[in-house]
Amino acid sequence: MQHLAVLEKADLVIVKREGKFRWNYLNSIPIQEIYDRWIHQYARKNVQLLKSLKTDLESGKK
Repeated sequence: MQHLAVLEKADLVIVKREGKFRWNYLNSIPIQEIYDRWIHQYARKNVQLLKSLKTDLESGKK
């Protein structure tokens, strides 16, 4: 539960309480923002390389 409290403070988890139940949901907005800011720029280059590799392999180039 301590880990969930940290994630809740960071706004990465949304908590809904219904009586004795606690429902935890991922907050996708900050996760998407992290992806856009840090990961997307590197992933784009790798996807382009993989696309080029696929094209080269399908055309028979070495």
